Amino acid sequence: MSLPNTGAAARPTPHRHPYDYYYREGMELRPGPESATVSDLWLTKPHIAKFSPWIPVGATPAPTPLTRLFDDHRWQGDEPMDALVAAFREIGMARGRAMLDQALDKGIDAVTDPPPALVDLFRQLEDPPDWFDARRWERGRRLWINASLAGKTTMLLSDAMGTFVGAEVSSATGQTRRFLADFRRRELETVAWFYGVTRPGGADRRSPVYKSILRVRLMHAQARLALRRIWGDEHFARHGNPISNAMTMGAAVTFGLLPPLFDHAHGRRIAPADLDDVLLYWSYIAHLMGVADELIPRNAVEAMEMAHHMILTAGGPTRWTEITVNAACARVLSRNPVRRRLQLHAAAPAIGLLSALTGESLVRALLRASPLAAVPLQPWQAIAERLVHLNVLLRMAGDRLPYADHRMKRRARHGDGWQKAGLAVVRRLAARSGVSGTPYDHHDISVA
Repeated sequence: MSLPNTGAAARPTPHRHPYDYYYREGMELRPGPESATVSDLWLTKPHIAKFSPWIPVGATPAPTPLTRLFDDHRWQGDEPMDALVAAFREIGMARGRAMLDQALDKGIDAVTDPPPALVDLFRQLEDPPDWFDARRWERGRRLWINASLAGKTTMLLSDAMGTFVGAEVSSATGQTRRFLADFRRRELETVAWFYGVTRPGGADRRSPVYKSILRVRLMHAQARLALRRIWGDEHFARHGNPISNAMTMGAAVTFGLLPPLFDHAHGRRIAPADLDDVLLYWSYIAHLMGVADELIPRNAVEAMEMAHHMILTAGGPTRWTEITVNAACARVLSRNPVRRRLQLHAAAPAIGLLSALTGESLVRALLRASPLAAVPLQPWQAIAERLVHLNVLLRMAGDRLPYADHRMKRRARHGDGWQKAGLAVVRRLAARSGVSGTPYDHHDISVA
């Protein structure tokens, strides 16, 4: 649903950066931030393999109307939720969260004296976009779950690269220190959210999945406000808005399309119409996460052009890349020299897999100042490339057996099985650290 083409919130004020406003239809588009420049770092062999069967892939992506809009929306956050966080800050975050939870559980009409921003948010949520189709959403969910384990792993590892190497996300996650000071809870919340959005009924207003999507959306807006206050206009002028509307949409596209694109590149073909259904599945999740309707692609080719542009302009690595990776190494690696050397050798196969699925240049950038910088990638990268290709070939063979469509439906009956298994492991690890729930309320204190 597009917001109206009026309102003071859409216009810059004299006391803020001239690009600090929300877009309205017909406005002149803002150029991308200074840090969003094309870099060969991200033009890797795996990237080319996934995208080149569908769109032209080059070192300098050709601009499109949607990629220009993407650059514009790097400057803005999530207008309805940003307004709600500002309102909650006035009435107290604990009281505001209680109101949000009550509205999620019982509807906005059950909330006594809600702030106008909360009413506006729920009125928008009750008006789904005209492009949403519940049947296609469900089919897209099943198709996404039907992707190979290798395809889902490449999505997971590519997301990790964007988180720890890319300029916008590595700066945001580093500054908020969630991976440094609260790793187990952050990990549990992330894995629980990913598994949740693969479960059936996630688009249902009353489902627990729907509620968790809105709680993560609130958390992003809280972090965005806190980071804007910490960083000020100088950082904003160079990098745009932290956890921007553009990057939220870009993340949804890569989460959705990378698994089937990986399979397609390895011979397990997917029809364009099926790829469009996968996109619609993740686009509706993006809609619930607060992405402006004008930025949501309407077909997979548009989405890939956006993703190609986003990936090649992701920037980084940043100082937070080094800080976060070294903090993780300090947590895992032994101080005993002999044991530490054995651990580094044992890490080589995993790093080889990371390089096979994301690209050698990104692995080197991620690990450049860490104890893992000198770990050899070969022969593990070559072995991993063959194993992931074999995984796709086995899934192709299964596709040719009778009742393949029935197996796809059964596989998706309770959500993605691999995500569910991963969540069980992460829950056990989190429990050892005294972490059990996923309230998504870490940034309640950040806004104070």
